[in-house]
Amino acid sequence: MSLDQFAIIESTLREGEQFANAFFTSDQKVEIARLLDAFGVEYLELTSPAASPQSRIDCERIAGLGLKSKILTHVRCHMDDAKLAIDTGVDGIDVVFGTSSYLREFSHGKDIPYIIESAIEVIEYVKSQGLEVRFSSEDSFRSDLVDLLTVYRAVDQIGVNRVGIADTVGVANPRQVYDLVKTLRGVVHCDIEFHGHNDTGCAVANAFCALEAGATHVDTSVLGIGERNGITSLGGLVARMYVHDPVAIRGKYHLPLLREVENYVAGLVNVDVPFNNYITGYTAFTHKAGIHAKAILNNPSTYEILDPADFGLTRYVHVAHRLTGWNAMKQRAEQLQLNLSDDQVKHITAQIKMLADQKNLSLEDVDVLLRDYHSQMVAAEGLDILPAAHG
Repeated sequence: MSLDQFAIIESTLREGEQFANAFFTSDQKVEIARLLDAFGVEYLELTSPAASPQSRIDCERIAGLGLKSKILTHVRCHMDDAKLAIDTGVDGIDVVFGTSSYLREFSHGKDIPYIIESAIEVIEYVKSQGLEVRFSSEDSFRSDLVDLLTVYRAVDQIGVNRVGIADTVGVANPRQVYDLVKTLRGVVHCDIEFHGHNDTGCAVANAFCALEAGATHVDTSVLGIGERNGITSLGGLVARMYVHDPVAIRGKYHLPLLREVENYVAGLVNVDVPFNNYITGYTAFTHKAGIHAKAILNNPSTYEILDPADFGLTRYVHVAHRLTGWNAMKQRAEQLQLNLSDDQVKHITAQIKMLADQKNLSLEDVDVLLRDYHSQMVAAEGLDILPAAHG
């Protein structure tokens, strides 16, 4: 069910602010919020207003924009933070408390009964103010399972909207995520949110498995930016869910806007969009090997699981290399409006492959070779035709 009815909690304006290069001005935060709202994410999560005076101002400003996305802010499980957050006008509050032995010993020093008592106090207060509220454990996958379930059961019984599972250090693998969410699904009736860090490269897979097991919400950020190696990327989750049900994802989100959002955020944090980025990386729809190119030209589905057109993008068949095939070269000749027979294309392709064995070629090099060869063929055909015409 959750694979078909999930919601994205987009955390670029909270988790993303924890990225090493991140510094967003108030106006830039508003632009990010507007772009993500236009893309169609269901929630925007903002930095706690308790973090700094400007954070509070920005929280109030974005909460007052009238966006379709629900506005959340992420705070410690503390009454002072909760009251401050409520005063900003947000739609909901995400409260968090560390539950692993590491955090209980070396961070806040509180035991499980104290955590439960604090959670109940804050959740009941937030609910009394008419706001949505989520309670999340922190470092869930290094927490004792009995402790976790005890806390979650307690907050579920008082009507929390969501409980959150956080792979705070990116230690979990997909099987562990599935098992924990599945177990939790049998204990609580409320929604379940998954927050996964990407320290070991499993964030997208873990998020998908969480949904498979019964989670209802996934935290993302643009390009996956966040603390250390970041979290589940918005584009990565969209790519994975598109494969599951492309029709639903096309109807749910404004997919062509993804590239604009990513380029904007990449510019703000001074990074390039990775060459192999999900969907928008410059090699994402680039085909090189001859056998791949031939099949793609006949039917793109042979080597593409995502349709670039749905994202406002186009595929590219790379021809300037030794692995190229004549079918790809024929398409390039047609793009240049050069009329060459199949045998002629095969001949010039062989020449290009030989040259590509000796040096790195550019597309411009290939175009020059194709045009020169075409000119030679036209000239040769002209010499054959002229004597006959005057005979």
